[in-house]
Amino acid sequence: MRIAVASDHAGYRLKEELVPVIRSLGHEPIDVGTHGTESVDYPDYAVAGCQVVLRGDAERAILFCGSGVGMSIVANKLPGIRAANIEDVYSAHQGVEHDDMNVLVLGGRTVGAAVAADLVRAFLSASYTGEPRHARRLQKLLEVEAHPERFVPTPSPTAA
Repeated sequence: MRIAVASDHAGYRLKEELVPVIRSLGHEPIDVGTHGTESVDYPDYAVAGCQVVLRGDAERAILFCGSGVGMSIVANKLPGIRAANIEDVYSAHQGVEHDDMNVLVLGGRTVGAAVAADLVRAFLSASYTGEPRHARRLQKLLEVEAHPERFVPTPSPTAA
């Protein structure tokens, strides 16, 4: 897979440590910056990384900032992006399998390189299951994304 990678200054070092991991797993990283530790604005790089996915030039993206919070907030403003700030292996693969997560966000100041490498491996090895319950939930998410003002929640006591 082609994997967009992007960071701000606070996530730069972790990004640089993980690009070789991505390559070692047989994937092609597409690095859209930043390319150093000089202070930059995380929204610019979150959007740049996600745009690569939205254009179809990469299948997924991995974003890096200080905590992972800012990048994930910005990424989730873009229709078609399903991003999460992840710090455990289970969520890294489950987010893809159940929620079709296409952007992993990592905090350069909150996750060490060894753990981050495990998270990247889990994220990149996972596939969306498409099980009916997950597909139903994903469809609702897409409806909220398209028309948040018109979405009417329909709770189901039998939802599994």
